[in-house]
Amino acid sequence: MDIIIQSSFLPQDDPEAALAFYRDALGFELRKDVGFNGMRWLTVGPVDQPGTSIVLHPPAADPGITEEERRTIAEMMAKGTYASILLATKDVDAAFEKVQAANAEVVQEPTDQPYGVRDCAFRDPAGNMVRIQQLS
Repeated sequence: MDIIIQSSFLPQDDPEAALAFYRDALGFELRKDVGFNGMRWLTVGPVDQPGTSIVLHPPAADPGITEEERRTIAEMMAKGTYASILLATKDVDAAFEKVQAANAEVVQEPTDQPYGVRDCAFRDPAGNMVRIQQLS
């Protein structure tokens, strides 16, 4: 079986702030910017990996969720407990410096973890946890 990860989804509640973080702080390219009924979906991804993308979507767009669920999602996003993604790079310290210089919310500076990886963590403008791990 030959299965790849094509897209992953993260919620965003401010398209311009999300775009600034993923494009300017992380260096991803904007691949699609789709609007519908006052909402925007942004597709971003690493320049050198055209087959892998992150879709930054409005969390309220799913017609199958209730108003109570929408409130819960908004509360979890505000706390930073709703969604996360793990990225990797050859130089986590340099990546940390670049993202920190873009005024991203730092959760954890580069740290050698007891389970054998070196990583750091930020929150994107929507509160999503973005961990960046050192490639082995």
